[in-house]
Amino acid sequence: MVIKIVSFKRGRKTQNLRQAVLKIEKVSTKEEAKKYIGKKVEVSFSKNSIRGVVTKTHGDNGRVVVRFRRGLPGQALTKEVKSL
Repeated sequence: MVIKIVSFKRGRKTQNLRQAVLKIEKVSTKEEAKKYIGKKVEVSFSKNSIRGVVTKTHGDNGRVVVRFRRGLPGQALTKEVKSL
């Protein structure tokens, strides 16, 4: 299963680097995405990794919002996420 970071959670003029919108492969509805709420994920970089928890769904196309322990760098966009 491939999980990718699509975007940061954002408003019109701001973006929250601690929350990201993720797309999960083969999940296309809000009901399927609700199964992943509470699951833990991890983004790995060369030296360290950042962990987060799926908090809620985002829209009707099966995307989810993940809250990370610390802010993600901009290079995290389109990066694959490991499920724990």
